[in-house]
Amino acid sequence: MRFCVLMIGVTLMWLGLSIQTLALEFTADQITKIDGHTRKASIYYRDQMWRIEHHSMGPVNVSIVRKDKQVVWLLLSRMKHFKTVPYDAEQELNVTEALEGEVARQEIGREVREGHPTVLYEVTTKQGELIEQFYQWVATDIHFPMKLAKKDGSWIVEYQHVKLRSVSDYLFNLPLNFHPLEEFQKVPEPERPQSGM
Repeated sequence: MRFCVLMIGVTLMWLGLSIQTLALEFTADQITKIDGHTRKASIYYRDQMWRIEHHSMGPVNVSIVRKDKQVVWLLLSRMKHFKTVPYDAEQELNVTEALEGEVARQEIGREVREGHPTVLYEVTTKQGELIEQFYQWVATDIHFPMKLAKKDGSWIVEYQHVKLRSVSDYLFNLPLNFHPLEEFQKVPEPERPQSGM
């Protein structure tokens, strides 16, 4: 009897871990450095959809990526408009331990980042004939890639203040009072003079 209870407990724990790895939900601050330029954003993520609140100046304040619908909504908050563009796989966030096209991974060190113990890996990927190398810092306690850098230093994506928690549906839907930008870009046809009889 005690063995059966133990086996049920182990099975439930295993199922819980499996479900947790399948349904990733988190909030974080994202810092991106590309060719010496730094951009900051707040990320709200749930599998197949994520919201990026940009901290930089520009017309687009928020991007809502809906991979499940294959669209991206660019919100222009000051104007209360949005633009719809097609989803592109290049917009995918690197938030899993394995990289797409990964062919080799070697541990090269350990350190603590943001209070999380991490393992630093050198990772090699292959996309067609293109071979690239990256450094990746993976937090071992939350199984999350805290930082990813191209080996040549041309770009870095780092996550800070990562919190694994449920994220509201509200964040991934269009605000009710926003209107499609396309409606306001149409040029009205000139009125034709009516012939008087």
